[in-house]
Amino acid sequence: MQAIVLVGGEGTRLRPLTETVPKPALTLVDRPFLAYMIEWLAGHGVTEVVLACGFLPDVLREALAGEEERAGVSIAYVVEPERRGTAGAIRFAADELGERLDDRFLALNGDVLTDLDLTALLAAHANHRSAVPSPRIEREKHSGTGGVATIALHPVEDSSAYGLVSTGPGGEVLEFTEKTGEAVPGEINAGMYVLERSVLDLIPPGEEVSIERDVFPRLVGEGLHGLRLDGYWVDIGTPERYLRASWDILEGRVETRVEATAPGLLVAAGTEVAKGATVGPRAVLGPGTRVAAGAEVRESVLLGGCSVGEGARVGGSILAPGAEVAPGATVEGVVAGADERVPG
Repeated sequence: MQAIVLVGGEGTRLRPLTETVPKPALTLVDRPFLAYMIEWLAGHGVTEVVLACGFLPDVLREALAGEEERAGVSIAYVVEPERRGTAGAIRFAADELGERLDDRFLALNGDVLTDLDLTALLAAHANHRSAVPSPRIEREKHSGTGGVATIALHPVEDSSAYGLVSTGPGGEVLEFTEKTGEAVPGEINAGMYVLERSVLDLIPPGEEVSIERDVFPRLVGEGLHGLRLDGYWVDIGTPERYLRASWDILEGRVETRVEATAPGLLVAAGTEVAKGATVGPRAVLGPGTRVAAGAEVRESVLLGGCSVGEGARVGGSILAPGAEVAPGATVEGVVAGADERVPG
């Protein structure tokens, strides 16, 4: 099984963390964020992960060095020459694969931490494929049967920032509304799709096309299905969600391979915490981080090589590698860039 993962965005809402590091390569707890998705995909039978890259692809490749061996999958990189949108990126990656692309494949947004049951999504698609009359675009190509796309749906209390999807009793999508702006509960598009290769015919090559706005609405009534998947799902695109995901990993609310130092806490090897300093109960201290005497670090992530001066207080913050907090400083809700000095 192949999976095309869209990782071309610049992660602007996480700046300055993502000024020189693409969001998928950003460390989340103890590994590059995208490693979680690759490991999850491998656990559901994916054997080849195709990364549709855009921003700083070489940095991403370097961050994922060795991940093929760890996860037991092959990883291919394709780099878009310019922004193509979600559907355009899928089409570009598919064209790069050429005849190697399977007739049925997965496509996923690469900015989600999740443990949803992808195997159930694949099984549901196979069931729709065999049980539902042929949609128009299938009839035009060949005489196969069934649906052409199945979307993973996830329930949320506030759907304002996401695509809201309504389905019928058989899972057929009745309406696909992208980002309504209304704070209402519902089932949203979770950014995970099983697609038949025939869907690519709806995506013009070389153009910027949105699968949410341009492709899926055309497939309503033509073989588009959805499946609700309960479990853990979060988009880490903001500092608040990045911190939330960190604590969820360390407190076991999402299934990962991370081994916490204690619930809510990770202290990496090579970290120096002086006598009289306080760390936690929630905190991540990356390799080589130093916390001086009398300092306090809580509800914060300090990536590799950070330093916190004597008597400083750090709360609700994210510090990129090499950031330095001045002695006696009080730092609340700060996102500091690499090697940045945070004054008192």
